Amino acid sequence: MAAWLIFSLAALCSLPAFAAEGEAERQQRLDHAAALKADAAARRQRADALLKSQQAECARRFLVNACLDDAKAEHLQAILEARRLEDEGEAIERDIRREDAAQREIERAAEIKEREADRAERGPRVAAERQNAEETAARHRAEKEKRAAEGAQRKAAEAEKLRRRQAEHAARVAEKKQQAEKRQAEQQAEKKQAKPQ
Repeated sequence: MAAWLIFSLAALCSLPAFAAEGEAERQQRLDHAAALKADAAARRQRADALLKSQQAECARRFLVNACLDDAKAEHLQAILEARRLEDEGEAIERDIRREDAAQREIERAAEIKEREADRAERGPRVAAERQNAEETAARHRAEKEKRAAEGAQRKAAEAEKLRRRQAEHAARVAEKKQQAEKRQAEQQAEKKQAKPQ
């Protein structure tokens, strides 16, 4: 496996230099394969047309069977040659598909190696970033808890201050009420004393 990866990477490194030339050659080979297959199809059509015309010609001759056998043999030769050309074109296309598959495998192996190298490079950085994020989140939580505690303490102090004020107010009101009752009692006492009996 390691040897395959080394070979794949070596081949991939040499690709850019030959990429344009290789693509032109590949296209030329594909065009040649298409031309062979087209030529084979044309030969088949010509052979079929020739057989039909020869069969019609043989029907007018004296030795019909011998003429038909010769026409069929000639047709068979033409079909075999067309098949050979077609097979050659298909073989070229198969070779190109195989080369394309090998190229994709090389590229895939290089991408895998690149991703692994990137992952290895990013691993410590990502871990440091994650730890930094966790520390930042912990600081934020601690600050939030501190602010919450300070807020609770401030509310408690304000509630205590309010309670004291209310108690002082209630005490003042009670004192004033007591003074008013005392004055009223004194006034009533004075009125009673001032009334002749």
